[in-house]
Amino acid sequence: MVNISSDLKDRLHPLINQLAETIITTWQENLSLSPYQLPEGLGYVEGKLEGERLTIENRCYQTTQFRKMHLELAKVGTNLDILHCVMFPHVNYPLPMFGCDIVAGKAGISAAIVDLSPTNAEKNLAEDYNNALSALENSQFSDVRDLPVWGDIFSPFCLFIRPANEEEEIQFLNRVRDFLTIHCQIAEKSQSVSDEEKLIYWEGQKNYCSQQQQNDKTRRVLEKAFGEEWAENYMTSVLFDLPSLT
Repeated sequence: MVNISSDLKDRLHPLINQLAETIITTWQENLSLSPYQLPEGLGYVEGKLEGERLTIENRCYQTTQFRKMHLELAKVGTNLDILHCVMFPHVNYPLPMFGCDIVAGKAGISAAIVDLSPTNAEKNLAEDYNNALSALENSQFSDVRDLPVWGDIFSPFCLFIRPANEEEEIQFLNRVRDFLTIHCQIAEKSQSVSDEEKLIYWEGQKNYCSQQQQNDKTRRVLEKAFGEEWAENYMTSVLFDLPSLT
């Protein structure tokens, strides 16, 4: 089970709670986790956004293959629930970026996205990923959303939807579990690359982080609640920090 504070857990959309538990459980079943230390004061944050209480909780882990595995849960008053998850591979492993986000409002889930985004020079997924993802059962969703203008970082397998009902929510949850299980199992078998190749994957992660930081919606929410300087620090040191080459 995910160690979310009971106060926050009770207030989040049910799918976000279910997905958070699925992500942590899948990590625990497939990888050997160690804690990852976030910058001081950024594991749990509270603020105000237009008079509403804003709560952010972060859970971070690391493994042999992954520098940082980040799960963020956020709640803005009664209007907005957010799940954000990114797995950052060590750059000496030839692995894509797993990313998943859900945004829920009073009317339900407005956006749900999951992908394994390439980080190699060719900007494509390796054959083992292509084969495993292609073998998954096709899921049908009634409202498939357009990717943002900076979305060239995503793979052809990227799923970006607005679930229409509980059945589609469960389909999305299962697809996230599938993506994550495939990713963890392939990562466990992966071999370290040369120093020359390591630079390629560092550049791939740099591009991924740079593109994600263009998400104006996230930045605006953080700036309104905590100010521009705090938002910039959080975006670049917690959400999308760049790995070291040392």
